[in-house]
Order: sequence, then C-alpha cells, then structure tokens
Amino acid sequence: MKHLLFIVLFFCYRHVGHAQEDHGLLVISPNGHYIQYADGTPFFWLGDTGWELFHRLNLKEITQYLDNRQRKGFNVIQAVIIAELDGVGAANRYGEYPLLNDDPDKPNEKYFKLVDTVLAMAAKRGLIMALLPAWGDKITLKYGGNGPVIFDTASAFRFGKFLGNRYRNARNIVWVLGGDRPPQDDKDDWKPVYAAMAKGLDDGAGKHFLTSFHPGGYVWESSVYLHQQPWLDFNMIQSGHAELDQPVWKNLWRDWHLHPTKPVLDAEPCYEDHPIDPWPTWNPANGYFSAYDVRRQLYRSVFSGGFGVTYGNHAVWQFYNPSVEKINYVNRYWYDALDRPGAVQAGYLRKLIESRPFLHRVPDTSIIVKGQGGKADYITAFRDSVGRYMMVYIPEGKTITVNTSCIKSEKIKTTWFDPKTGKTGKSSLLSNQQQMVFTTPVLGKGNDWVLIVDDANEKFR
Repeated sequence: MKHLLFIVLFFCYRHVGHAQEDHGLLVISPNGHYIQYADGTPFFWLGDTGWELFHRLNLKEITQYLDNRQRKGFNVIQAVIIAELDGVGAANRYGEYPLLNDDPDKPNEKYFKLVDTVLAMAAKRGLIMALLPAWGDKITLKYGGNGPVIFDTASAFRFGKFLGNRYRNARNIVWVLGGDRPPQDDKDDWKPVYAAMAKGLDDGAGKHFLTSFHPGGYVWESSVYLHQQPWLDFNMIQSGHAELDQPVWKNLWRDWHLHPTKPVLDAEPCYEDHPIDPWPTWNPANGYFSAYDVRRQLYRSVFSGGFGVTYGNHAVWQFYNPSVEKINYVNRYWYDALDRPGAVQAGYLRKLIESRPFLHRVPDTSIIVKGQGGKADYITAFRDSVGRYMMVYIPEGKTITVNTSCIKSEKIKTTWFDPKTGKTGKSSLLSNQQQMVFTTPVLGKGNDWVLIVDDANEKFR
C-alpha cells in the first residue's frame, strides 16, 4: 500500500515543471559578495534546515512542510540525500534505502524518485534545494556519526557524477558538500574526496551549479581550509548551538575580506528550541534557545556581510515524531514547531533586506559612534555602497550615536523597524547632521530594533 501511494503521488508531481519564472541558475554577483540569478535578478538566501526530509517524511508531510516554509518567506531548503540519522542504514517512509547494499555505485532508483519528486515540488514553490549528497560521517567517522564510511576519492567522483547527470536540467539546486565535519584536521585530510565529488557533480551535469561546504562545530568556517579551492563558490559558517551570542560577526567580517572575494553566510546559527550547549550532558538550567536568541544571530550575521542566513528549529531539522528516537532533548514534534515565533520572524528579515537594493551592502561598524555593546548587545550595521541608505541592528533597546555621513543628501528619512512584528514605524524627515543620536522606541533586553536611514530623495517602499 505504501508503495502504491508513492507511485500515485510521484506521477502527480513528476511533471510539475518550473511554475515560477525561470531566471536561470544562481551565480555569483559581479562584486563577489552576493548571489543572483543568471539574468541579474538578486537573490537573498533565507534557508531552513530540513536535513532529514527525504528519510523521515512521506509526500503528504513534505507538501505540508514545503507549503509552510514558502508561506513564511523561506526560499532555500537545506536537506541531505544520504543523511546522518537515517542515512545508509535506514529506509525512507516508503521502505526504500538510498543505496543498494550500502554501495555508492548502486543508487536505489526508487529512493531517488522521491528526491526527483521533491525537487519538482520545491521548484513549483520557488524554493531552492541546497542539497548535501551525503553527511560527513559517510567520509569519516573520526568526529562521530552513524556512518558507514562509503566514500573515497574514486567512489565520491562516481557518485557525484551520478547526481550531476541525474539533475543536470534542474534550475533549483545548490550543491553543499561536507555535513557537520571539517574537511581537514591536524592529522587527516579529506579535501581530495570532496574535490573529487565536486568534479563528479560538474562532469555529470556538463555545467556548474553553485557549490559550498557545510562545516562542523569543530572548525566552523569552510574558509579555513577551503577558501582557495576552485570548486568552492561561497563560504558557509556554522555558529552553532554551544553558547548564546556566538560572535559570528567576527567570522563573517573575516571572510568578507578574504581574497579572492567570495560570498559568505551563516548556514547554521543556533536553532530555535535547541538546548543550549547539551554536550556532553545538558544542564537544564541552560535552557533552550528562544526566538529572541535566534533573531539576534540572524540579523547580526546578515548585517555583518552575510548574503543571506539559515534559520533552524530543533524539532524540524530532525522531523521528530512519535516513531523516531529523540535527539538532544527535543521538546516537541516537528509539526508542532512549524509555526514557532522564530520561523515567522525570519521571514520579516528577508522582507526588510529586499525592501532596498541589497547587492551593494557593505558591513560597516564605524557607523556606530557611541553605544556599542559587548556580546548580547553587540550592534551591527551596513551601508549601501552608493549612499542610498544604511541600516543598524540594535539587539537591546538603547540610545546610540551613529555616523550618517555615508548618505550625502542634506535630508534623510529615518524609520524604526521591529524584528518581532515585521512592522515599520512612521518615518521622520531630518537634516543630515553627519553624527546623530537615536533612541529605540522601547528600551532594554528583549527589545531589538533596526534603524533605517534613507536618502530622502529615494522612494523606497
């Protein structure tokens, strides 16, 4: 019966095509810091971690999940074809394993039909699939995981070529290698394996899809070992779940200034509802990351130069349900977590960034003259490179002094944006004094705000 349901749903979805306007593949923007479509249409990455999507959901549930994320403004879903928890050794909801006999040279056609279908479903909704061919424990067990190790350079190339060829005509794929593991450490080097897989993806497709690397919490920047790799188009950071207010702005700032210039984003900041630092044993007094905790990291990563950011919920990434084992003290089922406040509020960030021309943003903390805080209340800011506007993210309500000299007009328009509600207050028309004092509408912790300063001659929506 399960197989019959899968076949029916598969044929319903397989010819969906690309209902959204086709802008071509994603490419790097001319200044090297952002990404856009081939036709020049800007793209702000708002991702969600649906790592176990292919293993733990049936098509009805996948439809529910994708529809929910599309409504909230997400445009990227990060998922793993051969995942960690239910990877090689466990079947998907239709009883299919990704590989036959754990052999990467024997992909299971019935399993990959589900991947085909999900890609078509995502394309219909205008969603990019950031696909990991396999989690990092399929390349090394040195940092834990379920394994087994199935890839060396030869098998990684062949598997990459299989994937590249199968999805050569897709328009909504970004490839992400890695999977919570470093590409190298002091004793071992797995870079040749990843390079072989990347070459296989390109050879199979006959063209290049944007490709990145998802690092682990051990070395949480792809740039440390991979920035010079020609196959790496943009860097990923995992600021992770070990502490509140991980200073992600430092790492983004560092990567922003590397040569050659490549885009960067935090692809795994702290997850909403994830226990804070649960390793090796969680102290319940630490609590769980709240929407406010997550929001601070989302905004500060983007305001520090990220071309986008990824949100995550601890129940959703693992699609926790009554039939599977709990991972790291998850406290609700995935379907009860879909509408958590942080997921809703992540969409407000995308709308804010897209409300202005955003491919020329320049992170610039010199904008903050007085009022800069420490960790929890560290302020971040960016300006438009041609002086049309600037924005300042203030994680705790306070009075600050900002440098508005990047805007050359004599008159400026200032507006307060509330990240909790997505609402923009009434604008004020002011004389540009170069250094100006502003006080947030509400003071104190829990009250984060964005100060928007526009050239008064611009007619932004």
